[in-house]
Amino acid sequence: MKKRLIGVTMVCVMAAGAIAGCSQNSVKVQIPSSTESATTTVNQVEGKTPKYVFLFIGDGMSYPQVQLTNYYLNASSNASSGNAEEKPLTSSSQLTMMNFPVVGSAQTYDSTSFAPDSASTATSIATGQKTWSGSINVSEDFSIEYETIAEKLKKQKNYKVGIVSSVNINHATPAAFYAHQASRNNYYEIGQELIESEFDYFAGGALKQPTGSDKNQKDLYELAKENGYKVVKTQEEAKKLTSKDGKVIVIEDKLADSDSLAYNIDLEKGEWALKDYVEKGIEVLDNEEGFFMMVEGGKIDWACHANDAGSAIFDTVALDQAVRKAVEFYNKHPEETLILVTGDHETGGLTIGYAGTDYDTFLNNLSNQKISYAKFDTDYVKSYKENKTEFTKVMKDIEKLFGLKAPTANGTTVEIQKDSADSHPESKQDGTLLLTDYEYGKLQEAYKTTLARTGEESTFSQEEYVEYGSYEPLTVTITHILNNKSGINFASYSHTGLPVGVFAKGEVASQFEGYYDNTDIFKQLAKVTGVK
Repeated sequence: MKKRLIGVTMVCVMAAGAIAGCSQNSVKVQIPSSTESATTTVNQVEGKTPKYVFLFIGDGMSYPQVQLTNYYLNASSNASSGNAEEKPLTSSSQLTMMNFPVVGSAQTYDSTSFAPDSASTATSIATGQKTWSGSINVSEDFSIEYETIAEKLKKQKNYKVGIVSSVNINHATPAAFYAHQASRNNYYEIGQELIESEFDYFAGGALKQPTGSDKNQKDLYELAKENGYKVVKTQEEAKKLTSKDGKVIVIEDKLADSDSLAYNIDLEKGEWALKDYVEKGIEVLDNEEGFFMMVEGGKIDWACHANDAGSAIFDTVALDQAVRKAVEFYNKHPEETLILVTGDHETGGLTIGYAGTDYDTFLNNLSNQKISYAKFDTDYVKSYKENKTEFTKVMKDIEKLFGLKAPTANGTTVEIQKDSADSHPESKQDGTLLLTDYEYGKLQEAYKTTLARTGEESTFSQEEYVEYGSYEPLTVTITHILNNKSGINFASYSHTGLPVGVFAKGEVASQFEGYYDNTDIFKQLAKVTGVK
């Protein structure tokens, strides 16, 4: 491997998330050549070596996100057929991934934390190595770069490689398949490595910091063109792409928050979803040598950070619809295709169950949500703050977009009787979207806090952070109340240490059975594909 100048953000190594608070420096790192590093060939497994490999990663997606989405789809189906109150409940596997014949579980800790970040967990999946939270494919002392499964397949087997994400294509998870940086925040350097990778298909959200953090460096898109990439920025151009177009970077001209794809709940008619980028990727990558495609559903994570269960559900569906495109390809090449679906970590501490609803859930309540938290912020909250809109008018939008209704004149306070809640059904919520006086008061208080915020706050009191995180107080309170009335809850605005599912389909899928470490995903991929 060549020597590389790694842009380093000196890592505050023993605290999760500490990287963002450290100063940036650059250090030269001596990278061992291929002759200096140990080289091993993994014994082949029984079964045909997969020529086409799909790896889907739901960022922030663990068992709660998958199970909640499946339960919601079933609850919605029951409601639409008039059977919402029928007992017993049923939960057929409506998600494609849940019908895969093999399921494993992977633990996700990294060198920093049992509640790790995306950079380190994606590093483990891509290279079989542990590293610090915030680092991408480098050792803990930053002296070694780890070669990824995508790089190995490209170099050793001449596979074409595609990287697709609903968030920025130089964000942590996609970057973990082609970049090697001490800090995930080195977006420009990661973009340079994207171009150097010679991978064949990049698609999804725009490059972050395409002209560097100081906006004075050469535009990455221009550098990509100089390096032989065809840069496509409209859907119409993307539709025309074929395998004859060579290396391509496809960035949608109409992007949403932080230059990402729109949340699936906000998707407009005719706008490409994740599945469309996967379908086009299959067309671009298809060849006789084989291909590897990594697809990230990145906004599951963003929604769960914001405790927006409705948006998380719809983006889990979006990932599953993309998986379905891979299955369609698999059906044409069943002996040559391997499909894996997993997560990098869990986000938000999502639970199915809430103290206020005891043993009951009312998941169909979430169908009343018509907009993501992010779009509500930009399309509504921004205007409220500018115009100091009266809360009664705000409440009308909340009812229209989330289904929550202001209390009646008689009040809707729920009385909790000490030591007797189980024997007094009236003491717990019944799933109605009519706000209690307590809930209405929380919304009013959150709105006051929203109006008082300038957007320049860098720290919050413990009380305010526990209540709202770093999100718009009004918006996150709306989703909290809707979540809780539905019988679900979040414990965090960050990541948690839950294991993730690994769903596998293909002739060698059995290799992904069991309970193991996330580094074993790489090791088994190397084993079944026969790379060194």
